[in-house]
Amino acid sequence: MTPEPLTITAAAPLIRSGELTPSDLLEQCLRRVDLYEPHVHAWVHLDRERARRDAQQLTDELKAGQYRGALHGIPIGIKDIIDVYDMPTGCGSKLWQNSYARQDAPVVARLRQAGAIILGKTVTTAYAFLDPPITRNPWNLDRTPGGSSSGSAAAVACGMCLGSLGSQTGGSLTRPASYCGVCSLKPSYGRVSVEGVLPLAPSLDHIGVVANCVRDLAHLYECIAGADGRVVNDAFGRRYPENEEPDYDHFSIYDRTEDFGIEGVDPLIANAIHEFSRRLSKTVPVANRTVEIEPMRLPPSFLDVLRHHAVIMAVEAAAIHQDRYQRHPEDYPPKITELIQRGLATPATDFVNAQRHQKQLIADLGLRIY
Repeated sequence: MTPEPLTITAAAPLIRSGELTPSDLLEQCLRRVDLYEPHVHAWVHLDRERARRDAQQLTDELKAGQYRGALHGIPIGIKDIIDVYDMPTGCGSKLWQNSYARQDAPVVARLRQAGAIILGKTVTTAYAFLDPPITRNPWNLDRTPGGSSSGSAAAVACGMCLGSLGSQTGGSLTRPASYCGVCSLKPSYGRVSVEGVLPLAPSLDHIGVVANCVRDLAHLYECIAGADGRVVNDAFGRRYPENEEPDYDHFSIYDRTEDFGIEGVDPLIANAIHEFSRRLSKTVPVANRTVEIEPMRLPPSFLDVLRHHAVIMAVEAAAIHQDRYQRHPEDYPPKITELIQRGLATPATDFVNAQRHQKQLIADLGLRIY
């Protein structure tokens, strides 16, 4: 009988104490791959032997008294638009499926340095857009796992890995995580490097994480975020400050549910956010961490966000893919094809107005761009 999958938070102290070795944890995950992958199809590339070698090395390090931290020996999946050395970056493309990366993306390099085991590449929708993937929802194989980080969410939900990297341009982390019953985090602009990642719309793209609980997300995020001089926000050209690290001891949560201004918001969601805020405000701070709840109404500029977001995504995707799409139109399924064509047909004035709205909304919300 296959044991229930561990969280990173639960596995880390067992690994550190020697009660569980990285090799044993990896084998647990591989048994779940053998059990669920034939039905779920979360992976496009698995490197079992390399993972086993890495797990043995990390096990040996522990025996020698070397412990890298909470991610030491933790199996991780990587969305297949992110470069992993000597693994293909297929991006859901038939023509790119044998295109091997010659170096790790910075986010992957950070995970390796922290002791994570890179198990393989998880399925993405084609070019990280909306065309359906082969991956199925683990809870109901007749249902979608959501996209575009489909395999990343499904693999974690099945316990085939304890965490994964995904990306988001328009809901591609939060949607599959919610569909598959796991947790996700889309970091703020510029917090995590997008170098070594196939872009969809550079001013909207983010790399984020998927895991089984919020504490696991924190472990992963603290690893991949930071000031390494390579973290650049393409929309505004600003770098994360060289000598500044994220403040993990203070959290501000903005409750913006009072005036969404959008029809169709489910009262269940608004009530859940209110209840979450209420409970946090009554929670005694733990480990010197404080929480502030700050009510905030959404500005009028928020009402047009979906329309302008769609324009930016279409135009930037067309700019990224135009040349290749013209050479290999057969490698682009219907939805990404429609997006590119829409972007090519968009007037320049519409794109400029959308960019202005983007900057105005960021200013109105008081967001900080790193």
